[in-house]
Amino acid sequence: MKFTERPNLDLSKVNEEVLADWLQQDLFHKSISSREGKPDYVFYDGPPSANGHPGIHHVMARTIKDLFCRYKTMQGYRVERKAGWDTHGLPVELGVEKDLGITKVDIGKKISIGEYNAHCRKNVMKFTREWEDLTDKMGYWVDMKHPYITYETSYIESLWWLLKELHKKGLLYKGYTIQPYSPAAGTGLSSHELNLPGCYRDVKDTTVVAQFTICDPKPEMTAWGKPYFIAWTTTPWTLASNTALCVGPKIDYVCVQTYNPYTGDKISVVMAEARLSAYFNPEGATADMEAYKKGDKVLPYRVVGRWTGCELENMHYEQLFPYVRPYGEGEPFRVILGDYVSTEDGTGIVHIAPTFGADDALVAKKAGVPGLQMITKKGKFAPMVDLQGRFFRLEDLDEEFVKTHVNVEAYGPYAGRYVKNAYDSTLTDKDETLDVSICMDMKQAGKAFNIAKHAHSYPHCWRTDKPVLYYPLDSWFIRSTAAKERMSELNETIKWKPASTGSGRFGKWLENLNDWNLSRSRFWGTPLPVWRNDDDEVICIGSIAELYDEIEKSVAAGVMTSNPLKEKGFTPGDYSEENYHKIDLHRPYVDEIVLVSETGKPLHRESDLIDVWFDSGAMPFAQQHYPFEHKEEVESGRCFPADFIAEGVDQTRGWFFTLHAIATMIFDSVSFKNVISNGLVLDKNGNKMSKRLGNAIDPFETIAKYGSDPLRWYMITNASPWDNLKFDEEGIKEVSRTFFGKLYQTYSFFAMYANVDDFDAHAPQVAFNKRPEIDRWILSELNTMVAEVTAALDDYEPTKAGRLINTFIADNLSNWYVRLNRKRFWAGTMTEDKLSAYQTLYVCLLTTCKLMAPIAPFFADRLYRDLTAPTGEGLESVHLENFPVCDQTLVDIDLENRMEMAQKITSMVLSLRKKEHIIVRQPLRRISIPATDANQRAAIEAVQQLILDEVNVKELVFVEGDLLEKTVKCNFRVMGKQFGKRMKAVAEAVGALSQAEIARLEQEGSLTLTLADGPATIERESVEIVSEDIPGWTVANEGTLTVALDLELDDDLRREGLAREIVKRIQAYRKDSGFEITDHIQVTMAHQGELAEAVAAFGDYIRGQVLADGFTLVETLAEGEEMDFDGRIVRIKIEKA
Repeated sequence: MKFTERPNLDLSKVNEEVLADWLQQDLFHKSISSREGKPDYVFYDGPPSANGHPGIHHVMARTIKDLFCRYKTMQGYRVERKAGWDTHGLPVELGVEKDLGITKVDIGKKISIGEYNAHCRKNVMKFTREWEDLTDKMGYWVDMKHPYITYETSYIESLWWLLKELHKKGLLYKGYTIQPYSPAAGTGLSSHELNLPGCYRDVKDTTVVAQFTICDPKPEMTAWGKPYFIAWTTTPWTLASNTALCVGPKIDYVCVQTYNPYTGDKISVVMAEARLSAYFNPEGATADMEAYKKGDKVLPYRVVGRWTGCELENMHYEQLFPYVRPYGEGEPFRVILGDYVSTEDGTGIVHIAPTFGADDALVAKKAGVPGLQMITKKGKFAPMVDLQGRFFRLEDLDEEFVKTHVNVEAYGPYAGRYVKNAYDSTLTDKDETLDVSICMDMKQAGKAFNIAKHAHSYPHCWRTDKPVLYYPLDSWFIRSTAAKERMSELNETIKWKPASTGSGRFGKWLENLNDWNLSRSRFWGTPLPVWRNDDDEVICIGSIAELYDEIEKSVAAGVMTSNPLKEKGFTPGDYSEENYHKIDLHRPYVDEIVLVSETGKPLHRESDLIDVWFDSGAMPFAQQHYPFEHKEEVESGRCFPADFIAEGVDQTRGWFFTLHAIATMIFDSVSFKNVISNGLVLDKNGNKMSKRLGNAIDPFETIAKYGSDPLRWYMITNASPWDNLKFDEEGIKEVSRTFFGKLYQTYSFFAMYANVDDFDAHAPQVAFNKRPEIDRWILSELNTMVAEVTAALDDYEPTKAGRLINTFIADNLSNWYVRLNRKRFWAGTMTEDKLSAYQTLYVCLLTTCKLMAPIAPFFADRLYRDLTAPTGEGLESVHLENFPVCDQTLVDIDLENRMEMAQKITSMVLSLRKKEHIIVRQPLRRISIPATDANQRAAIEAVQQLILDEVNVKELVFVEGDLLEKTVKCNFRVMGKQFGKRMKAVAEAVGALSQAEIARLEQEGSLTLTLADGPATIERESVEIVSEDIPGWTVANEGTLTVALDLELDDDLRREGLAREIVKRIQAYRKDSGFEITDHIQVTMAHQGELAEAVAAFGDYIRGQVLADGFTLVETLAEGEEMDFDGRIVRIKIEKA
């Protein structure tokens, strides 16, 4: 029975070799088939889009997913893992447009919708091979050979079924509302898309306080210049669409006599009294009103009237920009009331443009104020800005409307101007914006009271990075507000990691939920399965079979000439891939289908696509082609809801929300029971990674360089998954060295000596009660770790689990157990004690590789096979094994505590040696410890000899009292103010405090001194307590434990130290010369006074340590190696005996 001895640790090579074995043996599928009939653990993989490269952050997310799936498999669960591809939506379309050099407006003109969608279908799988390659190399076990793909006909059919269910429940409806709209993408956005991380960005915009001329002023408003209402806006371009001004009903408003700071004209302005200080310097309240000259820094002003908002209601003002005359019913250009108006910023009067703000539209509608609308060439109503984000060009408007309602001379200069420079590819941030142009014109015309730059947060499109507009659109909505209370209730049952995301970011989102804007005005995506006519007759299709039947009715009614599904050979009810691939439900094919209503009228499909987030949120059902296939599996709980999901924090209001919303509204169920929302992967300085900044990390290069195990281990153990990770390659190197390096060294030590001693793993186990205490201790620690790792993973705390394993390997097994027990493995014959040492170390290594397998799957499998192959008792892979279970009968907490005490004292003494620059090979005389109580003393005594051996000290003694001399110094700056003239006497008393008094001051926090003129109380925080070592000793303190080390050296100690140094040098020579560990040697050394004395005194020790059959001292030596022992130069000859 021989264990494989590996010459070095190359984790990248381990990665390659083990992966090749897995692929050859198809181990992933064996891990599932081997659990056939066992309970299911349901996992959902969030679908990425394969038209982009995978990044280092995907390694993080996929490690978390893989870790728990492997763990649950080893616990005996059957864990199906199906990969998926998110194939619709903006990411794909924008990529294709960039490749083809077109924009949205070119589709249907320069390229047909069918051709465009064919490009999208191809482009979306562009980097599939890269994703598959990364998945393999990082060890993420997921079925990529049979993925769910959101563009597949069967997948779309399930989406249609879900939408029909929502329609039947009255949760799918059409509305005309103000919505976030992305001109750059050419589509509306849902509120959850707008709330994805990074969508709101700080911007600096030009703002203006506009002056609206009052038509029917109150008497107080007419005594000083022209009267105006003043209102502030961060979007001056919307002023051309103003049709109302809104005031708070209970807010106090005042009339202020002053001057326009740009023109110097006398004016009277109406604004909220609470906002006066924002626009007027208090000095102006008493300044001479007649002495003001244009350009003076202080504007003189007088408050001459006061009204509540209610008293201003229905006052009228002149249209600010008479470019377009309002069209339609209702009275514009008047003051209306709104409870949402505040005095936190602006003037307390809100400018209302009903076509560009949801709140504006709501308050205007309530007051009967129309929005300012244009009529397009197609005869449709539209706001002043077109869908590309620019003021309508005159040629795009209805000619009659232009003649009757548009002031061409005034509007013409602005026609075709983009409202944001970001929408115009010919403009940059340095070019003058439309806002600036409008503000300058207002300044010249005396219509601007204040123009300034203002920093604020503004929403941007999550895919184009361009600002959004709020725009009136016809859209289909899901009435998610009807289920928001139930969503919140169900959310309480989900285990969120971290919990704060579930209650905060996600929970608060649900509390303030809006209806879900489902419509997308695009081309490549799932078509909305709604057919409708102008009489509001509607059919919502829920299956291809239903569509087939409805087309047959349409053909029978003469609306359609033939059934395209039938012509393509599609057979309803045949769910084979071959049958479903005969048809395509995308545009333009589905748009060509015209159905017939119950009254015999044609029904055309609503042109919208659906939000791509619905695609991914429906994956629990659509990946199973539910309810058409796998109905029993879904409804019995075998594949719904998920036991576990994990994705980045950016999915909180994306995939996590849509999963939860669809499951709640249709099945009154959660979609997932446990979720990890992982943080961002940043660069080592905390900056977001990007190719532009040059700080992006290539995951393929990183895995090739280090192997995926140290990368995975580093990512999991460095910080909790939900915290942002500051990625630093040095961390991977550290993990490779300290964790994998020590584990490799421990196995190498075991394998080398086990092969020398022909260790038989089949030998009967030494009874636990017959094993030495050190063996019983490490087995107790091992089983305690098994219990704690299991508890951590059950609680979805992978960082805690990884760190527990790390501590066990580095601190307990490698640095303590193996080091303390080397001599047992070096012993001659296979005694019971030696067998116990082998069996103990073997079970520790075997158990550890099972525990670490979910996090570091490659190295764990290599170690497992190296340990089990010689015995013939192992399985094909550690990933087919059962996860270790704690044996409580082997756990001895008292023993663990005693050993922890030994480790702590050892660590403190070694730190003292390091501080004093005294190497461990140099013996010292004694350690002194003041025991705080009998229990502590008993615990130390039980491990006393072990401590002494480890730190190379002769004796450990217990002493009474404190080993540190303490003195107290006054903080004169603080205490001088308190004691004044008494300070000198206080300082003298403080300097004379006894050790007992100092201890009382530390414990109680204060101490009362008795002075000649009365008592004086000093506080702990007012003084500095300084500890000083006892001369000849060095002292360390940690909690209640104090350790003092005697530094004095005598001749015997020095000689023993030299003897140990000689052993070290000879052992190094043996290793460098390639001697086998069993080779005996003959040593000859030239005579050197102190070294010769050391050999004479400790010859037996030296010979035993280095396997020397003889150690001869000679006066001179011509051969051998010259060695330097701290300035003592001596020649030593070493040869095999």
